[in-house]
Amino acid sequence: MDFNLKKLTSDAGVFFTRAVQFTEEKLGSAEKTELDTHLENLIARADCTKNWTEKIFRQTEVLLQPNPSARIEEFFYEKLDKKIPSRTTNGELLGQYMLDAAKDFGPGTPYGSTLITVGEYQIRLGGAEREFLQTSAINFLTPLRNFLEGDWRTISKERRLLENRRLDLDICKARVKKAKQAEAKAAAEPDFQETRPRNYVLSASASALWSEEVDKAEQELRVAQTEFDRQAEVTRLLLEGISSTHVNHLRCLHEFVEAQATYYAQCHQYMQELQKELSRYPNSFASNANPSTSATCPSPVSSATLPGVSPPCLASTSTPGIAREPSGQLKIQDVQQPSTGHRKAKVLYDYDAHDTSELSLLADELITVYTVPGMDPDWLVGERGNQKGKVPVTYLELLS
Repeated sequence: MDFNLKKLTSDAGVFFTRAVQFTEEKLGSAEKTELDTHLENLIARADCTKNWTEKIFRQTEVLLQPNPSARIEEFFYEKLDKKIPSRTTNGELLGQYMLDAAKDFGPGTPYGSTLITVGEYQIRLGGAEREFLQTSAINFLTPLRNFLEGDWRTISKERRLLENRRLDLDICKARVKKAKQAEAKAAAEPDFQETRPRNYVLSASASALWSEEVDKAEQELRVAQTEFDRQAEVTRLLLEGISSTHVNHLRCLHEFVEAQATYYAQCHQYMQELQKELSRYPNSFASNANPSTSATCPSPVSSATLPGVSPPCLASTSTPGIAREPSGQLKIQDVQQPSTGHRKAKVLYDYDAHDTSELSLLADELITVYTVPGMDPDWLVGERGNQKGKVPVTYLELLS
């Protein structure tokens, strides 16, 4: 190792004089060169940008990855410059658990088939979440991290260098001031006593020495002023670049919001599709909720019959006045609206009829609904003008 004792001693001396100057400024016993107002405003703006960028960056990390252990693991992978391993999202894991459970319960059972449907959509939701996390990390987190770990470190380094140049400048100013005071004192008090001519010689010699010291201090001051001005200009240019940083972060913010909007739109679409899928099998709820009924009722309704209408249980359960097919199923078009018991309902979601016995719905429209004996409790008869058909209860908000 090249050990330069002279340079080490010089650096230690510079550090000590700067520390003395800084302490005296804090105590108010030394003058301090103030930066110009424009540069001070740039520094304050840069500090504000750094502080809020850091807070937004940290909280976005928490939003995208709530698990602190996973965040720490990702941090170490980044520092080691290694690829972060792909993780299964919670939605994908839940969907896989549902699919595995359906295999054990039996995919042909109502519960098993529903688990398969819900599990597949959970995996889709997890895939959408994975894509959102990746897009947000690339388009939003990475630019913020690059600013904090790149641009800001450069700015901080130049600011520290500017502060050192300012301390050196103030040290030179103080040195010039002290040298001039000593020169003036030596020139103002010469010894002209004839009995002691030697004192005059000494005084004149001291005055000449202080004059040389003043010249030397002023030369150092000029050099320090030049270095300070140069460093102030470099720092100013870097700080003015904060404006372009704001423009870049604004673009990244738009991309982050776009990624969020796409992700939530996908989730909303998947959930609507899942609701429609589940609404096709309303009889499964009735069979699970009323196991005792299955003992006296005939076998489940075939695919040719109307979905949503429970088969009559025994001959005594048939209701007079309700038209039925020979097989015992309700004929929706022949069902008459009762004089009492009908209500208005607001449609919550769009619904496409799966056959002629159902009524298609549009979100936010109002329809008249009522029930008839023998219908599944998850369905109602809906009327809109001259149109009539079965509608799922989950798509409605019953009004008083």
